[in-house]
Amino acid sequence: MANDSTARIVDGLRAWIAQAPPGARVPSNRALVAEYGASPITVQKAMRALGALGLIESRPGVGTFVRAVRTARPLDFGWQTGALRSPQARIPALSTPLRSISPDAIGLHAGYPDRTLLPERLVRAAFARAARGESALSRPDAAGLPALRAWFATELAEATPAGLTPPTARDVVILPGSQSGLSSLFRALVGSGQPLLLESPTYWGAILAAAQAGVHVVPVPSGPAGPDPDELARAFDETGARVFYAQPNYANPTGAQWTGERGEEILEIVRARGAFLIEDDWAHDFGIETTARPLAVHDDAGHVIHLRSLTKNVSPSVRVAAVVARGPIRDRILADRGAESMYVSGLLQAAALDVVTQPGWRTHLRALRQQLRTRRDLLVDSLAEHVPQAHLEHVPRGGLHLWARLPDGTDLDRLARDCETDGVLIAPGAEWFPAEPSGPYVRLNYTGPDPGRFPDGARVIGRALEHQHGA
Repeated sequence: MANDSTARIVDGLRAWIAQAPPGARVPSNRALVAEYGASPITVQKAMRALGALGLIESRPGVGTFVRAVRTARPLDFGWQTGALRSPQARIPALSTPLRSISPDAIGLHAGYPDRTLLPERLVRAAFARAARGESALSRPDAAGLPALRAWFATELAEATPAGLTPPTARDVVILPGSQSGLSSLFRALVGSGQPLLLESPTYWGAILAAAQAGVHVVPVPSGPAGPDPDELARAFDETGARVFYAQPNYANPTGAQWTGERGEEILEIVRARGAFLIEDDWAHDFGIETTARPLAVHDDAGHVIHLRSLTKNVSPSVRVAAVVARGPIRDRILADRGAESMYVSGLLQAAALDVVTQPGWRTHLRALRQQLRTRRDLLVDSLAEHVPQAHLEHVPRGGLHLWARLPDGTDLDRLARDCETDGVLIAPGAEWFPAEPSGPYVRLNYTGPDPGRFPDGARVIGRALEHQHGA
């Protein structure tokens, strides 16, 4: 009986709504009870049914109204084409390492370590303390919190050999992440249209920052031992460049670490040409069989500009990094940062400083080294067993990634699509080359979630390659 009454009210109101203008007030529940001789519960059911059909909308405290029907129409943004003109730099789609994944996928593509490898307890406690402190409400110094700047300077000073002058806190500028720092460095040091030497392959974010800064990128081939000194010298001499961006420790994507001898060769080339070396030390805390050896500790003349991030090793939410630069270039960098973002959140700086100065930080780093080794070796063994077509030029002694060469003729885009269809995300290597790729490579992250599934991920990659090249 109640269902019949509900249907009768719905039919009646639908007929009334068909004649009513959009926005018209629907009779109140009390009026409908009286009109249809139904119970309040029956009227409420009818109103809910009409709402589910999208015919009415309720405004709490005001009433119920006929929903306005909005006709969908295509929007024309063509005028923006003329207003924007062509972009000054190539604007790529979202980089593969930044893509999020579904919970059941195997993520070998990312550029960040899994949260199980982070000092979660230290981070949570640090944020709680920072929120109660002065940094939560005050504006920090434009160059950064003095104590945090001193920590970065001291880290380098402790490794500085005798006879050289170590950096001081004044030489440090705190940044909202190293990616932001690269943009500032390329603008301040290079300038639009001027040459910038980059290792090839190199960090995709550096390639993007260079493009956005409008600089002219000059690739320098680099392998497991780092860049070829002769090629670097030739590139400096042919282009007149004054800046070389490199990753001497656990390079992204190759995992290469320069020897002490190679570092000295590179420094001599840079010094002889009155140039700068931007040393991106992003993986400082990710050593496995070796430790990071910053080149900045061997230079006190201002040739090496040291970039050090805490984002990957502390937490992705702690977008804090530092640039250590001596001489007038420090002031140019600070001026650019002031124009870009004024200052870095004091709350983030205080939390970062809290984490790295806790006794548990060193304990965490010691445990991290073994965890990285276990994960790296598992992925290496999985590739050897299930993807014999993949060639590792070397097993990295630190960092987060493996850099694998695939058979010539491999369609990397197709491989990535096929793997994703089977629930595995990989990073095709083309993004890490500032010019044409020297071959078909993939970068695989061994610090992603659920390492127990690495063998399954390798099987998927192996099958996808077999489909392309034949069993």
